[in-house]
Amino acid sequence: MTRFFCPGRTELAGNHTDHQKGRVMAAAVDKGITAEAEPNGGTVIRLLSDGFAPVQVDLSRLWPEDSDAGSSAALVKGMAALLQERGFALRGFDARLTSDIAPGGGLSSSAAFAVLAGCMIAHFAEGSPAVSPEDLARLAQKAENRFFGKPCGLMDQLACALGGGVYIDFLENKILPIRCDFDELGYALCLTDTHSSHANATPAYAAIPADMAAVAAEFGEPVLARVRQPEFELRWPEHETDPRWMRARHFFDENWRVAAMADALGLRDAGRYLDLMNESGRSSEKLLRNIVDENGCGLALQAGLDATAKLLEGKGAWRVHGSGFGGCVQALMPEADFPAYRDAMDDLFGEDSCQRIRISQRGVGVIGES
Repeated sequence: MTRFFCPGRTELAGNHTDHQKGRVMAAAVDKGITAEAEPNGGTVIRLLSDGFAPVQVDLSRLWPEDSDAGSSAALVKGMAALLQERGFALRGFDARLTSDIAPGGGLSSSAAFAVLAGCMIAHFAEGSPAVSPEDLARLAQKAENRFFGKPCGLMDQLACALGGGVYIDFLENKILPIRCDFDELGYALCLTDTHSSHANATPAYAAIPADMAAVAAEFGEPVLARVRQPEFELRWPEHETDPRWMRARHFFDENWRVAAMADALGLRDAGRYLDLMNESGRSSEKLLRNIVDENGCGLALQAGLDATAKLLEGKGAWRVHGSGFGGCVQALMPEADFPAYRDAMDDLFGEDSCQRIRISQRGVGVIGES
């Protein structure tokens, strides 16, 4: 029996910049998915997880199907198909999974699951080449795009796979480790699950990269990171009320903030980091507009941000965490202020809705044999 683990992740900076080849900062966290698995001698992968329907994937049927979209089976099938394309001789296995990542809780359970599935598939494949955590992350993104049906970027998968804090510049293909131990700075990082699912907000989510790409196309480029910012600035005044251009404005501002926030952490300048984190949150609300969609998805998220602003004004920072239109509020505050903040958010959204999270250095991989 082989034991595997993949952590969840938290996005620290770079809200909706990854799909435009921009910069992001993220980190693996101390919560994740653990699996115990062993080969079954067949050509079927079977996964059991408490509270979820069993997942079964036939390794002879590895192609996208509409009926699989949005399912765990789609991610397993996608990872298997992509690894097979890479020359892996696949074998079936049985696995039991346990997780302390709540689905929709903001720690990217789907990315962690896909990366973990890929790690297990590669491990049990017969006579196959090695695969790095970065490779698994890139394959997991493709599996989410092609098989699961989510037009996501690569940040979540890389953070889950690599472990620790990471600064990523997708245009420059640069991945750098960063030190981001908030405990050492005397601050508590936490996420509050507003229990507002963004499962029905996929069209609103998909509109963000589409809007950004549309502006990039006006400059003859496929993504905003390839647009020269001085050229954007020249044209910005005539488009500053255009919703698509407002999202592009967010991209350029946020892309700069990622580097500035990484520098602040490197200098252990908590005050500067808090200021930039608040700027990021305001930009997501006002320019990116990924809090509430036209159908009302995200109203609870807005309530969580508003409540956090009242509780932490002048002593902490807050921002939407992840794709938006529901999900979580990320907040950072002095250690002494966390208990009262947690109690207030739990009163608003239910017991244990607010969870402190800590950065973990462990990425995806085998953690034991028995």
